[in-house]
Amino acid sequence: MAGDLFIPETIYQYLQSHSLREPPVLSRLREETAAHSYARMQIPPEHGQFLALLLNLMGARRALEVGVFTGYSSLAAALAMGPGARLVACDISEEYTAVARRYWKEAGVDSIVDLRLGPALDTLRALAAEPPFDFAFLDADKSNYENYYEAAPGLLRAGGLIMVDNVLWSGRVADPSNQEADTLALRRFNEKLHHDQRIDLSMIPLGDGVTLARKR
Repeated sequence: MAGDLFIPETIYQYLQSHSLREPPVLSRLREETAAHSYARMQIPPEHGQFLALLLNLMGARRALEVGVFTGYSSLAAALAMGPGARLVACDISEEYTAVARRYWKEAGVDSIVDLRLGPALDTLRALAAEPPFDFAFLDADKSNYENYYEAAPGLLRAGGLIMVDNVLWSGRVADPSNQEADTLALRRFNEKLHHDQRIDLSMIPLGDGVTLARKR
């Protein structure tokens, strides 16, 4: 198996060699992060490319990210949206986001990314007074996914898209014997979205599982 992907390694390598178009700056960031003790927190490159494609399809100009880590997803998003766009990126770690800042600057998108350090729920509440966002990406502490999700629709325009990472949790969500706190939180979250009539929904086996929720 290829990391958290539920496909054989040979198929994964074929996918990358016939689909991935990773800009050099993203490749360098990915390679640097690979040496990090929490490298698994970084999304895979095909995930970043898919995120960028969604942003381009939507013509997104205002995006929101909860969970930055070393900045791969935010860099992919900022590169996709381009000059004049705005990405509000929420995280609590000065250490991890210092890496992200270096790469945002190198790529010339540091003016696009508005990094907000502090508890993300506080940041989301403060954003309620701002114009609506087109897109939100959730990839942070799993115990708060439901809280982040409940805040996000109020910040999005009608037709806006929420993208949520790690919803399959390496398959643990489908294992009834796994009663870990994060697994239970993700099960509740997935069940909630399945029945939420405020959104159009699709869960896809990309990376560690991705849910797309379009605000109706």
